[in-house]
Amino acid sequence: MKQIALPPPELTLAATAFAALGSEQRLAIVRRLVRAGPDGLAMGDLGEDVGVTGSVLTHHLKQLVSAGLVAQTRDGRRILSRIDHPAIEALSAFLIAECCADAGGHGEPGERGHDV
Repeated sequence: MKQIALPPPELTLAATAFAALGSEQRLAIVRRLVRAGPDGLAMGDLGEDVGVTGSVLTHHLKQLVSAGLVAQTRDGRRILSRIDHPAIEALSAFLIAECCADAGGHGEPGERGHDV
């Protein structure tokens, strides 16, 4: 019986994160939380800003928390959601880690074929 090699952990984590971002509403939530900074936003404010409220917002946030992209804390009666900046940075680094490896190394933004 032939064994199938498991993907490296970073590939699994990236796939989970990208799956969580695979919804326009969840992507809008993440972008709004990035803009909010480290203090995050209360659920009501977040929902109003992105046009998603109630159980739908809760569902999307649960997906993002499960993927490790968003953290939530309680502040009295409010639930604050904030982006996990190190997780977002790690996801970005995962995408560009092998940039241009087949072309002789990492390209710098602005170089031919590397405009961002």
